[in-house]
Amino acid sequence: MLSKYLAGSMLALNVANTLAAGVQFAGVNIAGFDFGCGTDGTCTLSSVDPPLSTNGDGSSDGPGQMTHFTSVDKLNIFRLPVAWQYLVNNNLGGTLDATNFGQYDQLVQACLGTGAHCIIDIHNYARWNGNIIGQPGGPTNDQFSSLWSQLATKYAADTNVIMGLMNEPHDMPSITEWAASCQAAVTAIRNAGATSQMILLPGNDYTGGTEFVSGGSAAVLATVTNPDGSTSNLIFDIHQYLDADDSGTTSSCTKNGISDAFQPLVTYLQSANRQALLSETGGGSSDPTCLTNLCEALDFLNENSAYFLGWVGWAAGSFDTSYVLSLVPTGDTDVPLMTQCFAGKFDGGAGLNGNSTTSTPSAAPSSAVPSAPATSAAAPGPATPAQSASATTIPPPIGTGTGTSPPPTNTPIPPPVESAVTTNAPPLPTTSTAPIQPAPSAAPISNPNPPISGPGSSNPNPPPGSNPISNPISNATGTATSGGWQNGKSKTHSSSSPCRLSTSRRMRKVRPRKARLVYEDWEEEGGAEEEE
Repeated sequence: MLSKYLAGSMLALNVANTLAAGVQFAGVNIAGFDFGCGTDGTCTLSSVDPPLSTNGDGSSDGPGQMTHFTSVDKLNIFRLPVAWQYLVNNNLGGTLDATNFGQYDQLVQACLGTGAHCIIDIHNYARWNGNIIGQPGGPTNDQFSSLWSQLATKYAADTNVIMGLMNEPHDMPSITEWAASCQAAVTAIRNAGATSQMILLPGNDYTGGTEFVSGGSAAVLATVTNPDGSTSNLIFDIHQYLDADDSGTTSSCTKNGISDAFQPLVTYLQSANRQALLSETGGGSSDPTCLTNLCEALDFLNENSAYFLGWVGWAAGSFDTSYVLSLVPTGDTDVPLMTQCFAGKFDGGAGLNGNSTTSTPSAAPSSAVPSAPATSAAAPGPATPAQSASATTIPPPIGTGTGTSPPPTNTPIPPPVESAVTTNAPPLPTTSTAPIQPAPSAAPISNPNPPISGPGSSNPNPPPGSNPISNPISNATGTATSGGWQNGKSKTHSSSSPCRLSTSRRMRKVRPRKARLVYEDWEEEGGAEEEE
């Protein structure tokens, strides 16, 4: 008997059709509701730039972009980043703010109106104002699950909504404790009635593909289950950029990411009977190195579509077209990276007659999405009853993105790796079914759009997948104007200066891997920039 968390879900195909059809999802991040969020989880609401045509300046037409991407490029999934603080108007543990959530829901409804799948992405790096979820001083698991219980209640009837639990957790004291936070959210979502939607589980290290297996996230997150003990529609959330430090901060791509990220991931997914979605990747919109390397990476995902459901490019929405990773179309004209890679490597879900449905291997066709294929290799972490009952042997991962390499041999999967500061992590809850009750609401704040991270922000500078924010500047030699900094030089942001940029979308994020985090703002004319 199929788990009820499969019921009402998406059509499953046999293995041959799955591999032939390629991935089932391709799309774009529509950013703007997350502008103002730093990697410390400080989200300043005055920097939010809703990607809605109704926002006054006509430059952030997210609904129009999604219509273009679905009709012209045949894309079928959009990720809609949003600040946690925005949804509850800075009231941690409170109810969804009617005004702010109403605006965000306009974007969700516009997405659903295209027939695409729509990822709700809480863009807070597993934090609230510098404090980590589930850690002393941070949001409790009840507060985190209360947010998701409310969102799941709102969208329980919308099977095309995907729940993206959290954008890019990083520097987590314990991956086991983070998995417990994810478990609380999953249980709350299912108990709220959203039983057929996919839920994305993000790992530590910015949920980066190169660390997802070796850093221990995969094995520990594999223990997160639905209330009935199954793992149906629980999908690993992966981000992977192709520049030298995997940060997505330059226009060039130095690699295709297959050997160091995607191949190890596919090998793990095969052995663990699981699937993943690449919800962030990108590169210079017309850079030849990215046109080559990103297209090769997406070829590889197509060749291994039994394990990867698809890809979502970063980013469109409220970004300016001068942003280094911009996928914003100019009129009806797409950037080359879109036409050649993100859309060019996608067949529009041809295996399902163009419908945006997940195609995962199964012993027999079903009206549901089973877990990914199983193999004889041992998976880290215990197999659930649902996995054991429905396991299907699938061919090993294939290809290198070029279609010329022989199938790889499976490699041993590393055991879970805890952070050096992890001590006596509590056991992970797995099957709790008690509904999570939302915390009492507080009176709404009159201004739904408060100000950027400033003093007290431990790290106001987001990595790839976050969005530019208007942070205080130190050592600035330019002049702040209504159009941004006049000289366009790169600035190191700190919390010591009261001034801020007024045009958040003209900035790009920089995340040297586990190093100093900075922002760079773009010159008003020409988009030139340089690092200090």
